[in-house]
Formats: sequence, C-alpha cells, structure tokens
Amino acid sequence: METEKATFGAGCFWGVEEAFRKLKGVTDTAVGYAGGAKENPTYEDVCTDETGHAEVVQVEFDPAKISYRELLDVFWANHNPTTLNRQGPDVGTQYRSVIFYHSPEQKAAAEESKNALAKSGRFKREIVTQIEPAPKFFRAEEYHQRYLEKRGLSHCAI
Repeated sequence: METEKATFGAGCFWGVEEAFRKLKGVTDTAVGYAGGAKENPTYEDVCTDETGHAEVVQVEFDPAKISYRELLDVFWANHNPTTLNRQGPDVGTQYRSVIFYHSPEQKAAAEESKNALAKSGRFKREIVTQIEPAPKFFRAEEYHQRYLEKRGLSHCAI
C-alpha cells in the first residue's frame, strides 16, 4: 500500500487531528509544528507566537481509499478559513489556516478547492488560508498526540 502525506493547519491541532483520524483511508495522524524558523520547537515555544510555526496535523492516507480532495473538503468544513491568525478564542499565527502541500498535484488541488470555495458564496469574507510548500514537520510532544481520544472526547469545547 502506497501512502501519501497531507499537512493542514486549522487552529488548535487537537480537534483538527480528531477530524482526520477517524476517516476511512487515513492510516496515521500526528500533530506538530511547521512553517516557522525555530528548530525543534516545543509547545511552550510555539505558544509565544514568536517562532512562526503553525499548529498542524500531518495526515498519512491511502489515496486508493480517500482522495486528497476529500481531505481538503474535511479541512474546509472543520474551521473558519476567513479569520486571520485565529480560530474561535485561539489567537496567534500558530492558529493560522494553512495548507502545506507535498506535491505539485496537491498544490493544484488546494488552489482549485480554495478558489471554488471562494466562488461558492459559503463565506461572506475573504478566505485567508495560506497554501505553501510543506516545510520540515516537527512532531509535537507525546501528550498532544491523540489528545482528545485519550480523554474520551470527540471535539474541543469552544
């Protein structure tokens, strides 16, 4: 089985991971940090909003069972892509809406889905989601992995 990776930032990574983890065709998920300058950042570092890193989920998936486009649909459905550097009560660049693509095909699909969503009229405000090449992924501390699942929760209470 050939798997592919997808990386998304859509606010607090606990809830984002849970949204992707339970999808059929997703073989693994990991929460972490990406897009900033600091090597091996800790959660405390990223919370200062000075590292440039976003909280992200790296999704490993089987494209024979779930397409990248389907993952993009889940991404758009699970956060507000019109709020710059914030999701709900969480504010800072670490909570930005971002798609880190791993191939030219992912980049094209991400841009196409963003444009289609913008034209759909679903959001009254501009979509501020960034689409960037996937940088180095730094896995978050173990206590953040499957955080909600370990606590018997299905989502973050906002």
